[in-house]
Amino acid sequence: METKTAIELAYKRTSEEVYQQACNVIPGGVSRNTVYRKPHPYYAAYASGFKVTDIDGIQRIDFANNMAALIHGHAHPAIVSAVIEQLQKGTAYTLATEAEVEFAQLLCDRVPGFEKIRFVNSGTEAVMAMIKASRAFTGRPKIAKTEGAYHGTYDFAEVSQTSNPTNWGDINKPNSVPLAYGTPQGVLNDVIIFPFNDIERTLAILNQNADQLACVIIDPVPHRVGLVEATHSFIAAVYKWTRENGVLFVFDEVVTFRTNYSGAQEKYSIRPDITAMGKIIGGGFPVGAIAGRTEVMKVLDPRESKILFPHSGTFSANPITMTAGRVAMELFDKEAVLRINALTQKAIHQVENAIKIADVPVSITGAGSMFRIHLKATPPTTYREAYQTKEEVAIVEELLNYLFFTEKIQLLNTCACIFSTVLTQREVDLLSEGLLKGFRLIKPKLNNSQ
Repeated sequence: METKTAIELAYKRTSEEVYQQACNVIPGGVSRNTVYRKPHPYYAAYASGFKVTDIDGIQRIDFANNMAALIHGHAHPAIVSAVIEQLQKGTAYTLATEAEVEFAQLLCDRVPGFEKIRFVNSGTEAVMAMIKASRAFTGRPKIAKTEGAYHGTYDFAEVSQTSNPTNWGDINKPNSVPLAYGTPQGVLNDVIIFPFNDIERTLAILNQNADQLACVIIDPVPHRVGLVEATHSFIAAVYKWTRENGVLFVFDEVVTFRTNYSGAQEKYSIRPDITAMGKIIGGGFPVGAIAGRTEVMKVLDPRESKILFPHSGTFSANPITMTAGRVAMELFDKEAVLRINALTQKAIHQVENAIKIADVPVSITGAGSMFRIHLKATPPTTYREAYQTKEEVAIVEELLNYLFFTEKIQLLNTCACIFSTVLTQREVDLLSEGLLKGFRLIKPKLNNSQ
């Protein structure tokens, strides 16, 4: 009798059956809400390149890439080989490893503003560490962030992440809105909210809190705000304000580091004091990092007589992640960046043609190797413009379900596409053709919702 393969065993139960068990042991049956869908999530069996096959035997083209984390798609041979080699030597020790130093050197050589770097285990941890380092350096309690911007699940970072017309307040002074029930009022008091790309209003809000702010956090292409790029004038104005007021200017590049060889910050004339990273720099494994100028990063230095920010983490800089990340970023060289960005631009052009052919009120925003589809005739420029009503959310869900079940294409649940280097023109053609059919399907409802 032949031994069953892992793939054959994967088809032993359906996704529906697995979910029934999951609900008995996991709240809602999922450990991250992003994979939940009605009537049940679908469970991956295996993946390779741009293809993901679930335990029901359905294969799909992946334009989600684990929420923008997989720059080279799934199970890239070079990454797999390097990880297996390290795996046989051990996964983590109560010792440092050369793998950490080699990867740190690669990233510091890659980005001009990276003088020192410290690794953690997720983008959320990276933002958390960036905020705490800013407070330690300045001795101030408050932070300022963009309305609607996602910066992970740290309680301070998630304020006003999902604010809506019923609670977001006056645009001249947006409310600090909690995400999780039970968020302390003290947290809300220490988070200042400003409107993205609005220089006059932002500076007025910052001025009211100048002596209390530790840092201003900017995601240069904030996905939840609308995947709209920060303007050069906005970045320059806020940066100048931070120099004048002793406030740190910090970037969240957990998602956007993929947009250029040196991250989204490559486009601007300034250098952030600290940058938070994650996702693609892990090569498919959990990762986070903060990098910046030596003077600021010194708050983490254990050699200092007074350590302002004591920091450790059991799996921080583990050799598996460091090895996978180094290989992934070596593969993501300047040529690879240009190639994936060019293919993404072709995709945007083809989807725009599909929008015209279908004659639907739809627009596109994005940067680098990612773009987002909006059910609005005019591309949004702010969070309040990008905000989706319940009716729009329902139509987006219908479009995504059509693509997922009929066209066998997976996008992010925000109707965004995140490219990987293994995608080709063929997959782009399938995407634009599938979207054309999807646009025609939802057209009657779009017309009724306008």
